[in-house]
Order: sequence, then structure tokens, then C-alpha cells
Amino acid sequence: MTALIIFGLLVILMLTGMPISIALGLTVLTFLVTMTTVPIEAVALKLFTGIEKFEIMAIPFFILAGNFLTHGGVARRMIRFATSMVGHWHGGLGLAGVLACALFAAVSGSSPATVVAIGSIILPAMVAQGFPKRFGAGVITTSGALGILIPPSIVMVMYSVATSGMVVQGPNGQPVMSASVGQLFMAGVVPGLVLATLLGVTTWYRAWKFGYPRLPRATWAERLKALGESFWGLALIVIVIGGIYSGAFTPTEAAAMSAVYAFIIAVFVYKDMRLAQVGKVLLDSASMSAMLLYIITNAVLFSFLMTSEHIPQTMAAWMVDQGLGWITFLLFVNILLLLAGNVMEPSSIVLIMAPILFPVAVKLGIDPVHFGILIVVNMEVGMCHPPVGLNLYVASGITKMGITELTVAVWPWLLTMLGFLAVVTYWPFLSLGLPRALGM
Repeated sequence: MTALIIFGLLVILMLTGMPISIALGLTVLTFLVTMTTVPIEAVALKLFTGIEKFEIMAIPFFILAGNFLTHGGVARRMIRFATSMVGHWHGGLGLAGVLACALFAAVSGSSPATVVAIGSIILPAMVAQGFPKRFGAGVITTSGALGILIPPSIVMVMYSVATSGMVVQGPNGQPVMSASVGQLFMAGVVPGLVLATLLGVTTWYRAWKFGYPRLPRATWAERLKALGESFWGLALIVIVIGGIYSGAFTPTEAAAMSAVYAFIIAVFVYKDMRLAQVGKVLLDSASMSAMLLYIITNAVLFSFLMTSEHIPQTMAAWMVDQGLGWITFLLFVNILLLLAGNVMEPSSIVLIMAPILFPVAVKLGIDPVHFGILIVVNMEVGMCHPPVGLNLYVASGITKMGITELTVAVWPWLLTMLGFLAVVTYWPFLSLGLPRALGM
């Protein structure tokens, strides 16, 4: 009953059009004041302590790095390299778009940033070459979602923050720690590459079926030249992932390194950004970071309320008592997250749902890292379907297409993503194989 009251109040506030962050805070305040004896001072304390986690610092740094890369010509060079490698296959520019999105995802950590950076360049080129606009929009909208699965990923950081410090009992009563950012980053590599491959196969098949254009085969000299031009951008992948795995720096330090590195290559190496533009990039990054940090603060407050009312623990006990296994639970989680994706954006979903579902998952024997990757893939799907799919709105701004038309355009690739979600859900090794092989 307590859970129904809390979520009912949250839904009512959200239906008024109120921003989710404010709705979360007002829900907590209303419930604490009217139905508990918790001192109101605890709210003020929690607002400050909720964002004291070191991992949260990674978010503004990754946002800043992504903005430098988006404006710094890195995307254009990655597209040129991708086109030289796969442009001669059926649907050449479409396949190049998938590959370029995967490469840019490995340096940006954001799906909307990937759609903007790659889509704004490659979509006009695809239309000019004779591809239907719907085909190009479908490719880029869904491939852009790789931005939060291929590490680094802002959504993975948020999952780690949302469950940080939680030590819950496993199925045999043993304590289980939450997943670290480093573990999640490594766990996202193989699923990210698999999904990129599946999206590429879908693109190739539809291009072959409908006879879409191909580019002339590039020579190895042209490929090497394109690789050399994009080298400085691609090197960021090695710096972030290699640095974390080798222990040279933590994920948060890797984020700071990537921001500094992205600034240097955008301004001094590629020289596509003037120093006068840096101020605007910093201001835009600060604005986006402030918005996300405000959501995080209120989501931590909401999580505190749920925990103090013992709602996750009660849910876990009830599911175990009912004899529900991990298979049924994960099916329930997928349905719940896909439905939530209809009305909320990924950051809010992760920050609200992860602390509630995490103890139940662990109680049923589900690995915290596997569970985190499952949530991230659900968020990818949510970004590509209406009514609030972020990638749809970003792609709509680039293509000048309506949301309804875009929704129709993405269906072939969206079905591929849903099939991939089923595989990730019930084959944990896909997520856990690499971290375990690396001793993580």
C-alpha cells in the first residue's frame, strides 16, 4: 500500500507536466511530512550527501568530452574511415553510418550526441546518393543508441551511482556488492559489438533487398589515409578503456582525461574548433551536467524514501515466497522498463528503478553486472520508440521528419534490438564473459 501511495503521487505529479526531477522531490517531501516521523532535516542532508560520490564526477567530464568531439571534426573523420572500409557493400553509406556510430559511441558515452554528430553529416550524404530518407533515419536513430552501450557510457555510470554502496543478500544469504563503473564498462564491450553487428546485418539485408546504392571499393592506400586522419579520435578509445583496465586511472579519472584530450585534439590537432568557441561548449556542457545532477539528487532522495520504507526488501521477499524465479523476474523487468521508456527518459528510469529492482535481482541470484547491462539495453530500446524517445526527437531535428514517420522508419532495426534484448536477458555470459576473463 505504501508503494502504491508513493508511485501514485509521483505519477499524478508527472501527469501535470512537471519536470521529473521536481516531481521526485515533491513526492518525497509530501510523503515524509504527512505519513512519517522522519525529520525534515534529513531531506536537506540527503540532498547534499546524495551527490558526494566520486563516480558522479565522471558524468560532467564525459559530457564535456562528447561536446568537444561533436564540434571538433572527429565525427567527420570517423565517417570517412568507416566509408572507406565498408562503403562498397550493399547499402554502403548506411553500413558506414552504423560503423561510425559504433566508433563515436566508444569515445562519447551519449546516444543523442552520437546521433547528432554522425547523423548531421551522413544523412544528407545518403539522401544525395539516392537512399530513401526513411532508410537513413532508421539506421542513424537506432545505431546512435550504441552510445550508451559501448563504453564509456553515462547511463552505466548512473546505474553504478544509483546502486552504489548497496550490499544486499544473495540467494544463499551471502552479501553481494553493487557493480563498479569499471566492471560495467568492460561488460558492455562484447554486447555493444554484437548489437552493432546485428544492426549492420539488418542494414545490409534491407539495402540488398531493395537495391540501394553502393560506393566504389576504396584502395588500401585510401583506407590507410582515412585511418591516419581519424587516428587521434580513435586513440581516445584506447586511453579510456586501456587506462581503466590497466589500472592507470579510475573511470572518473578516465573521464577527466578524455575531456582534456578531446579539447586538445579539437582545438590544437584537428583545429576544427576555434578557442572562441570553447566558452560556448563549456557553457552547454555545464548546463546539461547541472540538469542531470539535479535529477540524480532528487532520485537519490526518492531511493532513500523507498529504502526507509523497506519497499525493495518487501518486494524481494514477496517474489521469493511466491516461487518466482529469475526467468520470470527478468521478463517482468523488461516489460516494466519498456513501459517506463514510453513516458520517461533513460536517466530518470535508471535512477528510480535500479535501487528498487537491484535487491530483488540479487536475491534471485542475478549478477549485478549482468543486470546493469540488461537495464542499459532496455534504455537503448526506449530511446528509439515514441512518445519520448530521445533519439527520435534528435533525429527529427536533423531529418525534418515527423515523429510518426520516424517511428515507422526505425521498426526493422527496433525489432532487431528487441531480439538482442532477449538474448542479453537470458544469456548472461554475453555480458559477463569479458569481465570474468579479465579477472574483474
